[in-house]
Amino acid sequence: MQKYFQFRELGTSYRQEFLGGLTTFLAMAYILVINPLTLSLSSIKDLPDAMRMDQGSVFVATAIASAVGSIIMGLLAKYPLALAPGMGLNAFFAYSVVLGSHIPWQHALGAVLISGVFFFLLTLTGLREKIINAIPVQLKHAVGAGIGLFITFLGLQNAKIIVNNDATLVGLGDLTNGDTLLAIFGIFITVILMTRNIKGAVFYGMIITAIVGMIFGLIDVPHKVVDKVPSVSPTFGAVFSSFGDSSFWSTSMIGVVLTFLFVDFFDNAGTLVAVANQAGLMKDNKLPNAGKALVSDSIATMVGAVLGTSTTTSFVESTSGVAAGARTGFASLVTAAFFILALFFFPLLSVVTAPVTAPALIIVGVLMVSSLRHIEWDKFEIAVPAFLTMIAMPLSYSIATGIAIGFIFYPITMIVKGRIKEIHPIMYFFFVIFLLYFIFLK
Repeated sequence: MQKYFQFRELGTSYRQEFLGGLTTFLAMAYILVINPLTLSLSSIKDLPDAMRMDQGSVFVATAIASAVGSIIMGLLAKYPLALAPGMGLNAFFAYSVVLGSHIPWQHALGAVLISGVFFFLLTLTGLREKIINAIPVQLKHAVGAGIGLFITFLGLQNAKIIVNNDATLVGLGDLTNGDTLLAIFGIFITVILMTRNIKGAVFYGMIITAIVGMIFGLIDVPHKVVDKVPSVSPTFGAVFSSFGDSSFWSTSMIGVVLTFLFVDFFDNAGTLVAVANQAGLMKDNKLPNAGKALVSDSIATMVGAVLGTSTTTSFVESTSGVAAGARTGFASLVTAAFFILALFFFPLLSVVTAPVTAPALIIVGVLMVSSLRHIEWDKFEIAVPAFLTMIAMPLSYSIATGIAIGFIFYPITMIVKGRIKEIHPIMYFFFVIFLLYFIFLK
């Protein structure tokens, strides 16, 4: 095992890798709670049951998809990089596709599976790198920041800090409400932990908030801590039922598939580079085994879709494990083992209500918006598409809409500015695709 993962060459040990893998798990364990609540649309009242995914089933799908993805990443690519259903992509799945467009969740899973298959084929053929290189880095950063704003908006809504206002669309909620006060407390605690660079700060913030909620009677105390693993049957294989439905093969689904594919593209690229840089794995400014890492991600996405969860992707929280000493894929195997162990702690999910998860969403949004510093705001032809990409996501309640608007305006502003030679031909393809997306959008 030590020889396979090159412990000696990378200056690591079993203890170091175990601690790194555990730290990564603690930093990203919140996804086990937030993903089931997000995909079940638990914060939305008065919805038909048919629109909600089963929380227990999604919990199991999340844990297994995370474990499978992390195992493949560890064994195949040998990176200390863990995978799980991605934040932002799960919000797009639930709030934009299912809730906003009234598309059945089975169809949304179908779009995830198709995007995973395309991702896999593009990776094998090498086209993925060409497409990534064709899209300007400014728009990549704008997409990341826009998703961060969207996630933060969701968190503020779930906490009822921001509520509906008939006169101004949105307004400040009742800050004396118990649940809202609990969420505000959670934000303060998580911010303090993050500022102090506590490993797993988001996870610990949720635990502390849940405990305080139980003490003050805002959250019911669970009757069990450990129980049998919930059934995955409500969502397992449901993706295949969508392919036989003629409504699945519609124009609107093209935008959904492209969004899943696009965001997964750049989530992975950015995370891979970030983790590899921090771990000192980059060689001559190139990423060894990059293809194997991307194959791991695409397989995990396909497995997750069959089980019943949104796109599975590389988690940037893996950098916390690297900071704790992880250098090899063995750390990813450790993280995977903890995800499997977590399957038996489903009863604890009942204490993690919307006020408990809201701080996590807000803080994750803060981290994602940090990419704004890489955008050249002093160049108007860049600032316009970047800004519209970013701001349209929370305001339209759709990540796809933000991407589409930005990709339409980019060629226009660049051509008018006289920078036509800097536009890759693939960007014209995206221009036409997204223009058609709006024309035929119902």
